[in-house]
Amino acid sequence: MVAYLDPVQVPDPEALAHVQRLCDIAEPYAVGADADQLFARAMNESNAWHAARSPFFAKLWADSEAFARPLESVEDLARLPYVHANFFKAHEVVSIPEQDVKLHVTSSGTTGQKSQMFFDEWTLRNGQRMVARVFDSYGWLGEEEPVNYLLSNYQPRPGLNLGTSFTDEYLCHFAPVRSVEYALKHTGSGHEFDPFGCVRALLRFAEEGAPVRILGFPAFLSFTLDRMREIGLPPVQLNPRSLVVFGGGWKGHVDKQVAKPELYRRIHEQLGIPDERIRDGYGAVEHSVLYMECANHRLHVPTWSRMLVRDVRTLQPLPHGERGYAQFVSPYITSVPAQSVLMGDLVSQHAPEECGCGLPTPWFAVHGRAGLSRNRSCAIAAAELLKGTS
Repeated sequence: MVAYLDPVQVPDPEALAHVQRLCDIAEPYAVGADADQLFARAMNESNAWHAARSPFFAKLWADSEAFARPLESVEDLARLPYVHANFFKAHEVVSIPEQDVKLHVTSSGTTGQKSQMFFDEWTLRNGQRMVARVFDSYGWLGEEEPVNYLLSNYQPRPGLNLGTSFTDEYLCHFAPVRSVEYALKHTGSGHEFDPFGCVRALLRFAEEGAPVRILGFPAFLSFTLDRMREIGLPPVQLNPRSLVVFGGGWKGHVDKQVAKPELYRRIHEQLGIPDERIRDGYGAVEHSVLYMECANHRLHVPTWSRMLVRDVRTLQPLPHGERGYAQFVSPYITSVPAQSVLMGDLVSQHAPEECGCGLPTPWFAVHGRAGLSRNRSCAIAAAELLKGTS
């Protein structure tokens, strides 16, 4: 039906047979003993793959608790070694030959440390397929009516290889494009946030009546809504089939951050978009699995991934409900040894029944970020462009 759901083959079908089977699961939130066993076996293959191809990971693997005894179940995931996301800001490590790199993206904007991530054909296409499956599960894929897009992100320019921009451009393929507007306009010497351009775009979209999709950093839409109120514009009514999907967070602009319930309420009041069609998504260039909010606005872990929470002092695994560093585990990536990544985000993980949306996988809440002075991202660089415009 949609090309992004088409089959994708791992680089080595024999060495990565369980990785293939796991990533071929079409239901994003499938659970069960078989899925757990398949995940453990896929992680064993992933670790062997990277240990044979990355001298860096080979040493890390040889020194780990999991080296002597393969994973037998998902309960063994705590024995896996992990790489801190900050490592990728200072080092370029790959598990593939240079000629197999299909895409190179960075995590940062105009300033700050940049994570360098490299994607081969399998990692890129399978990552896109995972995103498409999540969108498809919510009914957001394959609409026929052309859509007006407002991308709360960087307008493309030659040489721009930011992960967030690549993702938003990709999401524009999920519904036909009627028009595209950008919150961060390319000026020839950089990017500038254009709040009045965003306001004009929203007014035009309301007049045209076609569905609208707003994608990207939440800060820019929040500031656009502020500007609409400041200049006395009454609420507009966008097509009720419009969709808002955020990504990138508010890092670096915490003093102006609006709580999600308040921001979602304002979007509904000022733009007429229903609450169930306003969602946040979590992802990182170091770990490209998409964690999408459910209808209750909880970030559920898809079947192709698992999550651990580690104590900020001891780094020991924590039970559900306690806050610590997020560790994301997924065997999907073959290009870089990032199958087990420790993030700087402080999170808590919760049982599926604590949500009530009906999805059977655990979910997590993001409570903040550690090391703000060193841990920069696209959102931080983008937030700097808000200075003097709000």
